[in-house]
Amino acid sequence: QVQLVESGGGLVQAGGSLRLSCLASGLTFSINVVGWFRQAPGKEREFVAAIRWSGGSTSYADSVKGRFTISQDNAKNTVYLHMNNLKPEDTAVYYCARTPYRVSERRVSKYDPWGQGTQVTVSS
Repeated sequence: QVQLVESGGGLVQAGGSLRLSCLASGLTFSINVVGWFRQAPGKEREFVAAIRWSGGSTSYADSVKGRFTISQDNAKNTVYLHMNNLKPEDTAVYYCARTPYRVSERRVSKYDPWGQGTQVTVSS
């Protein structure tokens, strides 16, 4: 099995930056793609970005393209989400999860397991 743990969330002013981390443990060799998702209060969980565990291919939601960057460090078993120029609408709980499918996969149901999430709050 694979376990995922997110960290790095917090409170930041609009225009600021944060870096989220997703630490994987367990059978990490079985990971194909790791994705970041977010869920704001009263809204459905939505895709943010994904990356191949072995590196290279990435995918982004249009709402974060040009502001967020996903990266991976296999030596540390960690996937990062670098978030720049944050906006109040980026406020949400951010989750990472694994999928055996391609990096273009954005459906929540195709990702498992999930981490516990980390809160990001952007003040205006």
